[in-house]
Amino acid sequence: MGTAEQHVALHWSTSEEGDRPFILEPISGQLNNYPSFFSSERPTRIIQHSDDLVCYNTDWLKSHKGTSSLALRPKTTEEVSEIVAYCSKNKLAVCPQGGNTGLVGGSIPIFDEIVVSMSLMNNILHFDDSTGILQCQSGCILENLENLVNDKGYTVPVDLGAKGSCQIGGNISTNAGGLRFVRYGSLHGNVIGLKVVLPSGEILDCMNTMRKNNTGYDLKHLFIGSEGTLGVVTEAAILCYPKNSETAVAFLGCNSFGDVLSCAKIVRQKLSGLLTSLEMLDNQAADTLRDNLKINVPISEHPFYVLIEISGSDSEYNEKKLNECLTLLMEKNHVNDGTIATELSRIKAVWSVRERITEALLQEGYGYKYDISLPLNDFYKVVEIMRERLDKRVTRCVAYGHLGDGNLHFNATTRTFDPEVLSLIEPFIYEYTSKRNGSISAEHGIGYKKTKYLHFNKTQTAINLMKSMKALMDPQGILNPYKVLP
Repeated sequence: MGTAEQHVALHWSTSEEGDRPFILEPISGQLNNYPSFFSSERPTRIIQHSDDLVCYNTDWLKSHKGTSSLALRPKTTEEVSEIVAYCSKNKLAVCPQGGNTGLVGGSIPIFDEIVVSMSLMNNILHFDDSTGILQCQSGCILENLENLVNDKGYTVPVDLGAKGSCQIGGNISTNAGGLRFVRYGSLHGNVIGLKVVLPSGEILDCMNTMRKNNTGYDLKHLFIGSEGTLGVVTEAAILCYPKNSETAVAFLGCNSFGDVLSCAKIVRQKLSGLLTSLEMLDNQAADTLRDNLKINVPISEHPFYVLIEISGSDSEYNEKKLNECLTLLMEKNHVNDGTIATELSRIKAVWSVRERITEALLQEGYGYKYDISLPLNDFYKVVEIMRERLDKRVTRCVAYGHLGDGNLHFNATTRTFDPEVLSLIEPFIYEYTSKRNGSISAEHGIGYKKTKYLHFNKTQTAINLMKSMKALMDPQGILNPYKVLP
C-alpha cells in the first residue's frame, strides 16, 4: 500500500456486517420529484458533475475521498429544512459541510451521503454595537466576521489559522478552540443563540440574544461540538468583545522545555490581565517552515520557541508590562533571545511562523496529525517518546500548540502512507493521553477518524448516553452518519 487513498479504503472502511452505507440511487434522474429547492432556476446550487464534486468529497488533508453524487447549496434556513425533511422521509443520509477545513474527517461524506454545503448562507443578519452580539448565518467566513466587528470596535472570540476559509457554523459544530482560548474561552461560553434544523427537518429557534436566559434546558449546547450529528446549525448569535486598540507580540527562544514551562508560568502571572495568546513550537517545526515555505523564525535558532501576544488600550502600559516580564525571564535564564513586535506588519510576520506550520507539513507527503490535551508536565514528553518509537521511519516529527491551555499538536510525516508508522502511533498516543487524564481531541473533534478511540476519554455510560441522545433526535441515523459515535 503506497497511497493515502489506499490507506483510507483499508483503515477506515470498518462498517460491521449489516451496517451498510446509505444508498442514494433514487437521486439519479428524479430531481423533478424533489422539493421546490431543486427547481431549474437554481442549477448552480445543485452540484452533480463529478469534477465539481471533488472539493465536496475530499477533506482538507486529502487523506479521504467520499463518493457523494450530489451537493446542495441552500441559502436559507427554510431551504435547509426542506432538504433535510425530504431526506428524512426518504431515508437519505446527509453530510452538513462548512468550510471543510477540519482535520478528523467530520465534514466530508464517508460513502455517498448528500452534501449540504452552507457556503451560500453567508449573510450577516445584525450586529448590536452596544452589546457586542453578532447575529449571522452559519456559512459566514470567520475572517469576514472579524473584519466586520473590528470596524465597530469589537473582536470575535475565536481565532484560527484557517480563518480565511473556515465558516462560523463549522466552528460552532466542532466547538473550535484556537489561538484566543486562553483569553476568551470556548464557544460554549460565547455562543448566545442558535437556529438549528433537526434531523426531521423541523426548525429549532434558540436565537434569543439575552445573555441571562435561565429558562430550563439550554438546548443550544447540544449542538455546539456535536459535529452536525444532532442538527444542522444555520444561524448563530455570538458574543464579541471590545477590541483592544494596542497589541504587542513577543517571540522568545528557550534552550529546554523546562524553560518553556517556567516561561509560561511567569507570563501567566505577570501578564494575566493582558494575555491574549500563549503558543509554542519546537525547532523541528521551525525547520519545516524553513525548508518548505522559506519562512525563518525572527530570532537565533533554539530548541524551543514561545510566542506571546498581549493586548490592551494603553500601548505604553503594555510595553512596560511586557518588558518587565521579559527582563525577569532573561534574569532567570528561562529565555536566551527574543524580539518584540508592535507594528501590524511585523505582528503578522511573527504570527505566520506559528500559523503556517500545518501548511508547511502538507508539503512533506503523508501526515499523521494528533490534537491532544495534556497536563503541562507531560506536554512534551509524548513527543520525545514518539520520536524514539518512530525513529527514521518518518521524515518529520514535530510539535507545536497552545501552551496557554495545554493543547499539543503532534505531527509526523512520511513520503507516502506507511501502515507500520500508523500502528506505532495509534493507539499508543491515545493510551498515553488517557492515562494522564488528557483529551484525545482537544479542539478538532472526533469526526470519523477517532470514533473507535472515543472510549479513551468517555466511559461506557457516557457513550451509551450519547448514543441514546442520537437515537432520540435522529432515529433514522441520517445526519452525518459514521461520525463521533463508535
